[in-house]
Formats: sequence, C-alpha cells, structure tokens
Amino acid sequence: MILVSELMLQQTQASRVVERLTPFLEEFPTPEGMAQGSVAPVISAWNGLGYNRRAVNLHRAARKIVDEHRGAVPDNLGDLLDLPGVGPYTARAVLVFAFERSEAVVDTNIGRVLARWEGRTLGRQEAQELADRLVSHDDPWGWNQALMELGALICTGVPQCVECPVSNSCRWFVSGRDGADPAPGSAAVSRRQSRFDGSDRQGRSALVRTLSAGPVSESDLPVAMGWPDDAERAHRVVKTLLTDGLVTRSEDGGFELPT
Repeated sequence: MILVSELMLQQTQASRVVERLTPFLEEFPTPEGMAQGSVAPVISAWNGLGYNRRAVNLHRAARKIVDEHRGAVPDNLGDLLDLPGVGPYTARAVLVFAFERSEAVVDTNIGRVLARWEGRTLGRQEAQELADRLVSHDDPWGWNQALMELGALICTGVPQCVECPVSNSCRWFVSGRDGADPAPGSAAVSRRQSRFDGSDRQGRSALVRTLSAGPVSESDLPVAMGWPDDAERAHRVVKTLLTDGLVTRSEDGGFELPT
C-alpha cells in the first residue's frame, strides 16, 4: 500500500489520492495480481490521477517484485531504487512508513523547512545529508511525519513564522528573514505546475480515458484528444504516449491501450 500511495502522491494532490487509493488497491491488492495481467487495466484504473506514465512504471515494478523478490516489496534502499519509477524520496518513504527504518525523507515540505532552517538554498545531496543527521533514530516514522506536517501547515509557501515551534533555531527567521526566501529552488521544493487546461497533458489524459473504453481510429484521434481542429497537434502528442508505453498501435492502424 505504501509504495502505491507514494507513487500516486508524486505530482498529485493528497485529496485526490485519498479518493482513489482504496478502489485501486481493491482491484490490485498484491504485486502478483497486478503483474499477471497486462498494463491496460492498470492504466485504466489510474486514469484521472494524472501523469499516467506512473501507472506503466508501477506495473513494471510489480513484475520486477514478483520476478526478483518473490512478490514482496524489497526492504533495502538499493533494491527499491532499482524499481521502475522509484526515486530517492519514494524509496526512503517506503523504508520509513512501511518498514519503520531509520531513514530521512526529503519531500517538498521538508525541503522547505530544511532550506529555511539553514538559511540558504540547498542542493539535493546536502539536503539529504542534513535530513539524515537530524532524523530521530528512536522514532523515524514520527520524526518524518512531524517535519512534513511542519512544512505543510506552518512553514508553507507563505511561512507562519510566529506560530512555528522551532523558529528561534531557524537561521532565516533569526536573521530577520533578511534576503530572499531560500526555499524556492532548493532541493525537492516543488515549483508551480503549468496550467492543465488546454495543455498537452490534458489531451494525453483525454485519449487514455477514451482508450479505456476501446480503440480509437487514426481519423478519430483529434476528437478523442479534444482537438478536433488540430490534427497536427494530436499526432504530435500521441507520439509521446507511444514513446511512454501508454498507447500502442492497433491492428487496423488506430490506437489502443497496451496489452
């Protein structure tokens, strides 16, 4: 469950993940259950969460878990990082929240806290090294959760420093918040996503949603992607879906979800 939820939370709001996680796990309760089928049902179940390429990676990860780890999610950093779609944050999050290992995670909220705590923009490696030094080895689960909550509720994009319980130890606050906020551009601190409406991402999502009900012909592609008057754009964007493994060519030359 932790691996699935962490992959869902990549670039998707938690409120949307909460709605979709339980139904998804009911359909795919185990790595074996997911790995034994094609990727198409996984993509269909994922649709609406955005960035459907994550569904392809999850299906590939499930097969790797079954083939190389006897169906059990690995419990060491190296093997987790070897899974498709799993990066440094997700791997450590699985170790902390699934196995309660003494690891430190650096998500966008924690990255913001650490940068302001140090009073300077941090690179990815130094942010991770700082988190590793600070983590509580007695309660890594609670420590990481507390830092996440601090970043999510108080040390936000507009920080509520007067309410912060550790502001007196924060170098940026102690300096009088002199100079630019060090958090933007620091390790793991997310930047505002481009607008979804009218974007290529919207067309990609529309096609995947339509393909969940069946194949789409070449001539119907622009309509399925929401660009009935822009066939050139539709064909340009569908190439990215083919490259990402989210769409394949059907026998009649149209498009369908991969089997």
